[in-house]
Amino acid sequence: MKNKRKSPIITRNKKSLHSPASVPANSYFKILFRPKMQDNLLITVFEKHLPKGTVSYCYKLWYENHFYFRLARRRESKLGDYRYDPRTKEHTITLNHDLNPYSFLVTYLHEVAHLKAQIRYGNRIKPHGDQWKAIFSELLIPIFERHDFPTSLSKALKDYIADPKASTCSDTNLMMALREFDKDDNLVYLSELTEGQRFRLGRKFFIKGKLNRTRYICKECKSGKSYYVSEVALVEI
Repeated sequence: MKNKRKSPIITRNKKSLHSPASVPANSYFKILFRPKMQDNLLITVFEKHLPKGTVSYCYKLWYENHFYFRLARRRESKLGDYRYDPRTKEHTITLNHDLNPYSFLVTYLHEVAHLKAQIRYGNRIKPHGDQWKAIFSELLIPIFERHDFPTSLSKALKDYIADPKASTCSDTNLMMALREFDKDDNLVYLSELTEGQRFRLGRKFFIKGKLNRTRYICKECKSGKSYYVSEVALVEI
């Protein structure tokens, strides 16, 4: 077997978010930390993308922690990310624009936890080590106590708070609970297909192979290369 690769959903070549070729100018916007100028814009964005009742809490985190915020086009390999530029001392959080409200909330808090861990510990800790897990749980618990989540999601979140994974895509139960709120009815989970069935993910076509733990070994039709694809990846048939 050749060229087996891993990622939260599927391995892809990654370009910098700052590259014009990677993120077209009209696919996202950047909110600077200038509260008097930008707070109404950010609140509008949060009201559109977050569950009701969580906007003020998420806005407060932005206001208190001084970071740049971006909405990006859909990325198959991740839901969001956090970056710190040591030269400018700037923090940037980027989230995919097409996340459902609960995915948007969990991903946002996940990335803010990275920011707070960077501020508190610098680069002396593992990205998803015990310090990050503790901070992420601290961020999740208050909003979990104030907001009534759907039953299925509530249970998955409680388990996730007890032991956060490196990404929401790494926790199958949470990922499936969050995906229940996606609006795209034309997609199915890869786990629902039979072995040997052809499917589309992003712009590529694959043949589903055998399961290896939580990922299927799938062969890309055009190149013949093999990839590990998450069992909870949403694909088109």
